[in-house]
Parts: sequence; C-alpha cells; structure tokens
Amino acid sequence: MKHSAATKQLLEHYYAGFARKEGWESVLAEDFIFTGGDMTRPEPLIGKAAYRQVIDRFSRVFNTMQVKDMIVDGEKACVIGTYDYTFPNGTRMTGDVAEIWKARNGKLQSLTIFFDTLTFQKNTPS
Repeated sequence: MKHSAATKQLLEHYYAGFARKEGWESVLAEDFIFTGGDMTRPEPLIGKAAYRQVIDRFSRVFNTMQVKDMIVDGEKACVIGTYDYTFPNGTRMTGDVAEIWKARNGKLQSLTIFFDTLTFQKNTPS
C-alpha cells in the first residue's frame, strides 16, 4: 500500500522519541485522539496537549520500552510495545501494550491502547 511506508516512518519516529521520553510529539496531529488510558471513562481525549499530559504521568512509571511487533496496513497500524515499569509502591514488572494507530495527512491521528489496567490500579495511588 502506498501509505504503509509513510505510516511506518511516523511510528518509527514516534517510538524512537517515546523510548527516550522526548521528541515524540512532532508526528502527532494537533487534533490527536487518544482512547484507552482509563477504562472507566471510554470517551477519547482530544488534542495533542491532552495526550501529552497523559504521557507526562505515564513517563514516571515506565523505565524502558521497545517495539515488540508492528503491523502496518496503509494508514492503519498495530504495535505491541513492551514496557518495563517501576510503580510508586516499588513494584517492578514488564508488560505488553497493544496500540492501534491511524495516520492521516502525514501525521499520527489517533491511538487506542489495550493493557492490564488492574495491575496499574493495584500499584498506583488513587
């Protein structure tokens, strides 16, 4: 597909920056849509700034991340990311997150994630 290479390049840039915890924002659309950070509130967050706030909090918990698998089909992609976490209570673990992406007009437009929310609830203060 003609868009697959461009989408893969956007994702590679995003994840290289995300792993360093800097430089990942430039490939996101201003009206970026994020779904899945809180399963009790299924409505998406809209906007690059709102997503940045989520990642600012999440960055305090993950130590390292790497892309385990990436499937790109045109402007759609699925990435499995492996994260090493240290929670505020000292618990350490490694876990995978399924990340479903859509690109549009040369930017990453949306992300829906799926992960073990129970582990996060148990290991982070309310």
